[in-house]
Amino acid sequence: MFDYSDLRRRFAEVARTVVLEEVPAIEEYQWPGRSMRALAEAGLYGLAVPERFGEELGRISPSASLCFCMHVVGSAVIAAKPTDAQAERYLLPIARGEHLTTLALSEPGTGAHFYEPTARLTREGDAYRVDGSKSFVTNGGHADSYVVSTLSAEGATAAGMFSCLVVDAGTPGLAWQDTWRGLGMRGNSSISAMLDGARVPAANLLGEEGDQTWYVFHVIAPYFLMAMAATYLGAAQSALDLAMDHVKERVHVQKGQSLAEIPAIQTRIAEMWTAVQQLRLHLYHAAERGDLGDPGALPFILSAKASAAEVAVQVCNEALTCVGGIGYRENSTLWTFLRDARASHVMAPTTDLLKSWTARALLGLPVL
Repeated sequence: MFDYSDLRRRFAEVARTVVLEEVPAIEEYQWPGRSMRALAEAGLYGLAVPERFGEELGRISPSASLCFCMHVVGSAVIAAKPTDAQAERYLLPIARGEHLTTLALSEPGTGAHFYEPTARLTREGDAYRVDGSKSFVTNGGHADSYVVSTLSAEGATAAGMFSCLVVDAGTPGLAWQDTWRGLGMRGNSSISAMLDGARVPAANLLGEEGDQTWYVFHVIAPYFLMAMAATYLGAAQSALDLAMDHVKERVHVQKGQSLAEIPAIQTRIAEMWTAVQQLRLHLYHAAERGDLGDPGALPFILSAKASAAEVAVQVCNEALTCVGGIGYRENSTLWTFLRDARASHVMAPTTDLLKSWTARALLGLPVL
């Protein structure tokens, strides 16, 4: 079995030094460039990251964790069925820590249904013309390349029957439309892109035209959902740690009693701790099934991110109750984690959609 201890040590070192130092800038809507460079320099850009590493980053900054995880998922999509040219142009620089990529799947009119793009792909000789718009592109304007989804050149419209290709930063016709000012996840640079006649080499097509259903459930779902679940597990764990530290240290002046001695507080701590441990076991079990290629892994993977969203919001809320007014002040650490955690429910695939997919997988129905 591969020993992950060294990788985890490197993640933890970057998270607790560079990422921690960059948190104030992230909360001012700055993209975590220093953190991303530190991860690259630590030799971590080329990983298909196991779930526990997303947790390390999520404990410090869910926003920085998402930026890194989107790079990992984009890398996994490129690496799933690469041509020799794609491996040379993208995967080798990614492995060397020299290339940042990300996904560009969501669109303004499709909401959480990222698998139903309307962007158009037109074959023009040895290239494709790409026209359309993308929304909430994490790392937007900062990545070196973007994995962009479109209708196939033949215009197939069945759910999941879309194409993906790699669009390099600086491609003529690719333009960024706005800045990111989110309630939480403030460092994501999750901005909108316009593709107006962007000409992309045909060699940048990933797989075959219209075959992205395979990618959705064999690459995007396991990597993205595990990464997101781990990020929000990290946020929940940090909120619990903050609450526990506070109630142990806070002493009532008149009674000389710590908050930790109050039964109602004890109940909340126990419930939060139990929820976090259950989520961790769920996540690791889902990841193990995915790693083993278990054909029954899908409902475990789908439900892991839905569970993580609910636990993160619940635990951050309960931690705030335990900490009281000190935690409620503007820009407290708990304030930040709660704002970031709330994004988990609306980030595609949404919690409601994931629960529907989980049930359909269990019932033997087509997921899409």
